[in-house]
Amino acid sequence: MIDMQDVFKKYPNGVVAANGINVHIAQGEFVYVVGPSGAGKSTFIKMMYREEKPTQGTITINGIDLGKLKDSKVPLLRRNIGVVFQDFKLLPTLTVYENVAFALEVIEEEPKKIKKRVMETLDLVNLKHKARMLPTELSGGEQQRVSIARSIVNSPKVMIADEPTGNLDPETSWDIMNLFDEINNRGTTIVMATHNRDIVNTMRHRVIAIEGGQIIRDEQRGEYGYES
Repeated sequence: MIDMQDVFKKYPNGVVAANGINVHIAQGEFVYVVGPSGAGKSTFIKMMYREEKPTQGTITINGIDLGKLKDSKVPLLRRNIGVVFQDFKLLPTLTVYENVAFALEVIEEEPKKIKKRVMETLDLVNLKHKARMLPTELSGGEQQRVSIARSIVNSPKVMIADEPTGNLDPETSWDIMNLFDEINNRGTTIVMATHNRDIVNTMRHRVIAIEGGQIIRDEQRGEYGYES
């Protein structure tokens, strides 16, 4: 599903955020990406959905070589990749329903299919009853659920999450992680950057640890391995 071969990323300021990364993530895997701040986790994540381009090397997502992908085709790539952020990135003037529907409207899906799919997805994240509310009327956990709904409404094969529980209290974080597990059990590949030691050590999945832009550890059912 995801392949990186000899990937390097050097920023104009001289910082090397990826230093010879080689990794394969199979379809249906759940992978935590861990490491200290500034280790290169965000760059690792952003290169998967073409927010950043590698300086050197090959990245393939679902058979698509990102290095050969024209900029005009990036939106097509992102239809097959759901992205969840720490700060939700919801549109404040749109309702819960409209925020989720927006992901289907931009690809010009039929209105009848949009309504059906949005309501099914809101039901999955337990927010069907709040479809007409604005993001400001929701708790942080509910806003993150909307963000997750928006990212999966297209039925993506890959979900990429960058610190999705970073702004949430512990109880809400566990609720969000249970939702991620459910989505993963339905066949979606999940790659999640996190600093949450308790989650990684309790909900065991594959762990990729990055330091200095290099993968220093790659373990099935691994542990966090850092002081939190």
